[in-house]
Amino acid sequence: MKGLLDFLVNIASTPAILVALIAIIGLVLQKKGVPDIVKGGIKTFVGFLVVSGGAGIVQNSLNPFGKMFEHAFHLVGVVPNNEAIVAVALTKYGSATALIMLAGMIFNILIARFTKFKYIFLTGHHTLYMACMIAVIFAVAGFTSFSLILFGGLALGIIMSVSPAFVQKYMIQLTGNDKVALGHFGSLGYWLSGFIGGIVGDKSKSTEDIKFPKSLSFLRDSTVSITISMAIIYLIVAVFAGEAYIAKEISNGVNGLVYALQLAGQFAAGVFVILAGVRLILGEIVPAFKGISEKLVPNSKPALDCPIVYPYAPNAVLIGFISSFVGGLVSMIVMIVTGTTVILPGVVPHFFCGATAGVIGNASGGVRGATIGAFVQGILISFLPIFLMPVLGGLGFKGSTFSDADFGLTGIILGALNHVGGAIAIVIGIVVILIGLFGISFVGKSTHKEG
Repeated sequence: MKGLLDFLVNIASTPAILVALIAIIGLVLQKKGVPDIVKGGIKTFVGFLVVSGGAGIVQNSLNPFGKMFEHAFHLVGVVPNNEAIVAVALTKYGSATALIMLAGMIFNILIARFTKFKYIFLTGHHTLYMACMIAVIFAVAGFTSFSLILFGGLALGIIMSVSPAFVQKYMIQLTGNDKVALGHFGSLGYWLSGFIGGIVGDKSKSTEDIKFPKSLSFLRDSTVSITISMAIIYLIVAVFAGEAYIAKEISNGVNGLVYALQLAGQFAAGVFVILAGVRLILGEIVPAFKGISEKLVPNSKPALDCPIVYPYAPNAVLIGFISSFVGGLVSMIVMIVTGTTVILPGVVPHFFCGATAGVIGNASGGVRGATIGAFVQGILISFLPIFLMPVLGGLGFKGSTFSDADFGLTGIILGALNHVGGAIAIVIGIVVILIGLFGISFVGKSTHKEG
């Protein structure tokens, strides 16, 4: 039994296999021929591996940058990192995490089936991270065995259903249809970016319409513009960090400036790979998902990882990243001045979340929307961890915290409920929210019928 459970958990926590299986199921439900089923499954599988590979390349280019930045400006603080805190927590809460994850996916499907929140969350690693945080908080709150899995899974299923709904309005603006959703636990920040973009921006002036002089027309190529922009950023930080430090501590003897240029090119290569993988996935998963939508959850939408939006506005990806990172720098200065815990700008979350916020902000408010929206999102993911840290610190995870906005919001809410009334307060909170989801769905249906 345990072997079967481990096998299912491994599948559920491997996004490429999970999404490929979903694509295959969708094609089978549509009664497609074997060649189409095989092709759809394999291309979806490979597409996700390509995206993951690209994300890995980007992350490997950003990690040294973080070390260079800390050394260059002599800063000590907490760098929010999902992977780091989850890796520690899983040693003690691994089984609970796995079971909550599986239960959460089931509840996500049930909520999609019976409410208007018809989003199937397919970003496996984020589901795992959120399940882990919930497992830790619930275990400390006093939940045991069955109740831990039941209510933890229910909490996760609710978050998986609600998170994509936050930003779907802007996804429709971006894609021009309602066929795909955003499955990434940074949606509060993306909603904020889209909202601000709609207020201060002008969506007719897109980042993709930026006019370059003819002599600079080569910058229209996103790969070229990203490489040059990142090279400038890396070289500046490398100069301040010092060539000797980089050669000794980071680059294994490679000259600091040469290493900085190498990292900039690596970053651009990673983005290029991500965009290629996204195009491959979208070509298969959306048509395949139609089968699941029609048979199991009518009108449901696949909620996919944040790089899914990057091809829609490559310029906004870069603008969003830089703006979000600047927001992180401004926040850090405020923290130093005010004497709070200092949250150092985590380059990885500022890239993935900032880039996504930039694309969403551009969809609602053009260049200004991308710039200002991503900047505010950068401030949000800098300050939310400060309020989350007391919750996690009380659980024995001092000096570490989650990065993306939805983790911060969820952890703060669950931590507050636990502080007020322990497990009972958490259960009441979950039940109230669930009733709210059904209530909203019922009212929506009634209004629609009357109309």
